[in-house]
Amino acid sequence: MDSMITAAARALATGDTLGALKRVALRNDPPALALRGIAMAQLGDLARAKLLLKEAARAFGAREAVARARCIVAEAEIAIVSRDLTWPARALDAARATLEAHGDDINAGHARNLAARRLLLVGRLDAAEEMLSGVDPARLTPATRAARELTVAGIALRRLRTAAARQAFMRATEAARSTGIPALITEVETAATVLAEPAGRLISQGDERLLPLDAIEALFASDTLVVDACRSVVRQGARAVSLSTRPVLFALSRALGEAWPGDVPRSTLLLRAFGARHVDESHRARLRVEIGRLREELRDLADIKATPDGFLIVPNGDRPVAVLAPPVDERHATLLALLSDGEAWSSSALAIALTSSPRTVQRALEDLASRNKVLPVGNGRARRWMIPPVPAFPTVLLLPGPLPGD
Repeated sequence: MDSMITAAARALATGDTLGALKRVALRNDPPALALRGIAMAQLGDLARAKLLLKEAARAFGAREAVARARCIVAEAEIAIVSRDLTWPARALDAARATLEAHGDDINAGHARNLAARRLLLVGRLDAAEEMLSGVDPARLTPATRAARELTVAGIALRRLRTAAARQAFMRATEAARSTGIPALITEVETAATVLAEPAGRLISQGDERLLPLDAIEALFASDTLVVDACRSVVRQGARAVSLSTRPVLFALSRALGEAWPGDVPRSTLLLRAFGARHVDESHRARLRVEIGRLREELRDLADIKATPDGFLIVPNGDRPVAVLAPPVDERHATLLALLSDGEAWSSSALAIALTSSPRTVQRALEDLASRNKVLPVGNGRARRWMIPPVPAFPTVLLLPGPLPGD
């Protein structure tokens, strides 16, 4: 490898993207193409970056398996950043195996981290954790170690282990600062703010308040019977009953939980569960059937008792009842939660992450777009969806007081 390629690679490793481009911008040999592709990805031109990396991978010969594998890993990273979850994961697995076979532990560790990030996005937490366990963090570069710790923190957050997540963010911050790369430091610090942000809304005995993740973790560890509207689960301690495939039963559970310790009139339950505004005897009969089914589902956690006006939930062991709802009630809250990471998602990637049909996701996106909750970018297969950005203002003009020189 010549001195210009070495210098460009070092510049990329230290976050000097423009310095790297200056050294390889006019070269078309495979190493230069690969470095230009990585540089363009860092600058945000992902489409051009993918083309350059594909061209570099083709240009490397059969004897340069390691170089080709590195190009494939870079392609995989672009796919994950652009939320292209249809990119073939087997290609990344094959590239990782090649790197491990040739002793390239640093890039193999990076490939493992990318695979774990993809598994995290689709909710396969056990598989993601197993993927990360295959590499020793001490053998990684600080930048790769920071990325790995962010993935570890993401797994801990999904499992509501806030102490473990906080420790992972601290390790990621330490690793990022040791690199001296401002963009990486900002990314880690921004990601860590999730611990302090509201993650749920507690509804209990007529009161509502926002809770951060650590408070939600404490709530789940208490003896409170929690109707979890974020996951459609009724839980108490280690016991949980999932009603994610029983929307009527969960609607009844939530209505009963919000009203506790009072009861819920039958008319309210009919409206919440069935949307019935004009009630007849068939609705009342269906309500009795669904209440019986709910009583059977929750028999280990609570009882559902009839009152003169409606029904009342009575937890076993005289425990309190609370409802945990999303911070903001929204018809497509789960979809918005995925888009809240600030990245641009394709509808197919959202369908994979939500384990839903593409058409269902597309209808939800169109509904959100009609209310200006999401923004489409691009056309056809290149279309992506994202949360609308805050309008750009010349903020210096909004500051109070005179401007310099006045």
